[in-house]
Amino acid sequence: MKIGVIGLGIIGSVWARHYAAAGVLAGAWNRTPQPDFPCWTDSPEAAARAADVVQIVVADPPAVRGVIERLLPALGPGKIVVQSSTIDPRSSDEFCRAVLNTGARYLEAPFTGSKPAAEAKQSVFYLGGDAGLIAEVEPLLALVSQAQFHIGDHRQAVTLKLAMNLNIAAQMEALSEALMMARRAGISDDVFFGALGKNVGYSGLTKLKEPKLRAGDFAPQFSVKHMLKDMRLASVVNGCEDFPVLDTVRDRLAAAERAGWGEEDFAALIKLLE
Repeated sequence: MKIGVIGLGIIGSVWARHYAAAGVLAGAWNRTPQPDFPCWTDSPEAAARAADVVQIVVADPPAVRGVIERLLPALGPGKIVVQSSTIDPRSSDEFCRAVLNTGARYLEAPFTGSKPAAEAKQSVFYLGGDAGLIAEVEPLLALVSQAQFHIGDHRQAVTLKLAMNLNIAAQMEALSEALMMARRAGISDDVFFGALGKNVGYSGLTKLKEPKLRAGDFAPQFSVKHMLKDMRLASVVNGCEDFPVLDTVRDRLAAAERAGWGEEDFAALIKLLE
């Protein structure tokens, strides 16, 4: 099977290059032209026509909607759409219906893992859809990931992704506050992170963000603006409207964006405390 990638941002571009290296990339397209990119096509429709599977990895539900509207004429029986952008359940329903109405098949495949994970082929996919379809697509996804979990249906897959990002965003705010508390008491970063490394609160997020926090390096692995978008989507998931931590981290991310840090890594939350 051949794959086309729609969206060549921080993650999509890395995946597309992995697919190209494996000899399965049929097309690649991005709203901002990148004509020197491997297997570049002039439109998403062209990428879809060249590929068996089309993987979408763009910013948000409106961006996905725009892509799918363009893809529909190129879809039909034999085509598969793998939707890997972070979206909400209602949008997932809409996009699934639109693709299925063409005779093509639809797999919801949000993922976890920022740029370093993508580069190391360590992304993790949360797959929502038919088990038979997942079995067909997994060999392709395995080229860019370490694991693929069948979560349930498409709505459950996107909800789990939002839940994972809520947990990560909350950890980032807590880590920022804890580190700033220690710094204000005159405790060195060496002592703080050394102690945290032996504490039950140590996490994969701490390991990933410690070098950035120490160095004040906010080059994006996952940006403030994208985490804010995800928390806004999480805020309208049915039954989650009164979650206090979700409200707090959404507001903190919004403050970071207003401060001009939207393009920076969401570790920039610590700058709100400085």
